Amino acid sequence: MAPTATEAPPSIHPLDPLSAAEIERAWAIVQGERALGPRVRVIFVMLHEPAKKVVLGHRPGDPVDRAAFVVLIDSAAGKTYEAIVSLGEGRVLSWEHIPGVQPAIVLDEFVDCEAAVRADPRWQDALRKRGVTDPSLAMVDSWSAGNFGFPADEGRRLVRALTWVRRHPGDNGYARPVANLLTVVDLNEMKVLAVEDGGVVPLPPEDASYSAEAAGVRAGLEPIEIRQPAGPSFTLAGHELSWQKWRMRIGFTPREGLVIHTVSYEDQGRERPILYRASIADMVVPYGDPRPTYFHRNAFDVGEYGIGTLANALQNGCDCLGEIRYLDAVVNDGRGRALTLPNAVCLHEEDAGILWKHFDWRLGTTEVRRSRRLVVSSISTVGNYEYGFYWYFYQDGTIQLEVKLTGVISNGAEPGGARWSRPGSTGRSTSTSSTPAST
Repeated sequence: MAPTATEAPPSIHPLDPLSAAEIERAWAIVQGERALGPRVRVIFVMLHEPAKKVVLGHRPGDPVDRAAFVVLIDSAAGKTYEAIVSLGEGRVLSWEHIPGVQPAIVLDEFVDCEAAVRADPRWQDALRKRGVTDPSLAMVDSWSAGNFGFPADEGRRLVRALTWVRRHPGDNGYARPVANLLTVVDLNEMKVLAVEDGGVVPLPPEDASYSAEAAGVRAGLEPIEIRQPAGPSFTLAGHELSWQKWRMRIGFTPREGLVIHTVSYEDQGRERPILYRASIADMVVPYGDPRPTYFHRNAFDVGEYGIGTLANALQNGCDCLGEIRYLDAVVNDGRGRALTLPNAVCLHEEDAGILWKHFDWRLGTTEVRRSRRLVVSSISTVGNYEYGFYWYFYQDGTIQLEVKLTGVISNGAEPGGARWSRPGSTGRSTSTSSTPAST
């Protein structure tokens, strides 16, 4: 993460996220010390946070011993490793093989997996059976396979890939799922192990485009303008943010995304520590559907996909409104190269209604105090979904986290006249049509 171009960064702090140069230096140190083959994928390179006592004892100008935490997988051997790298000493401090685990899926693997599925004749044949004559319009999403105790899955880095088909290149593909089709891919070998076809279900006949051209926009709303002629009331010095009586540091990791550090609140002249570190440790989305192409859908969006790496570039007037300050984020790709995500974090103020009011009917006087809140936010896209993470800091000392779900509905399809019952039900059947049923 980097400060805005108009602000000079202060001296480095122990909790400052790794810069692009530090990320690439960390990976270069690992490569220099370890005999790594060509089939190694770098999952995460992020700040190895110092001990709490080191952070709290730090004073501006103190020397900082910077270190990186590196997660990687040797695809040839199917082994996951974690390393701690000293950037100051230029050496690997620790190196540990973590057996029996699979790290997060990285962006490179999503792209490579889709290419492998597209090249498989069995998948191509399955699309032809459904009348798809232009496979370039198909979309393939990799879903973590989960762990269901299947012997054939043991030790493999698997995804169970799902397919959708766009009607035209600019269409919303998630409206037209290829039902009953599941493609099992080993990401280490980048090889399709199985194409499971449970039978042809017609593609949904209806469109579901969310574009303004197709869906239209609501009329009758006059413009709203948020103006702060003197600028925002907060100050940003590097990654340290101050507003009213609040003070905190803004961090970011490729796994968790937005991280809030060392939050304090001034209380009658005394700076009171409120929390040391706050982030989204993980987020689970259990679909709870036992059907063959659904049973594995139990996404841990933070740990399995890296919510930080999937952060959006936010836009003033759309994602955020008002007098905005942005922070970029720096993450890594699967080869250990640094990637800058512009405007990944948005900082702004909002009016938050009435903070306090009283009408004295004897005196005929009214006093009102408006409430204002500081907003620290980030938005990430995971497939069809967008997740908005909003940290609110209020003038009365309240902290609130709000997670907003938006994006595009992931649809399913059933054949016309199909009858099915849920496991454990009384057996009463339900008729469904061939139009999409949202999950």
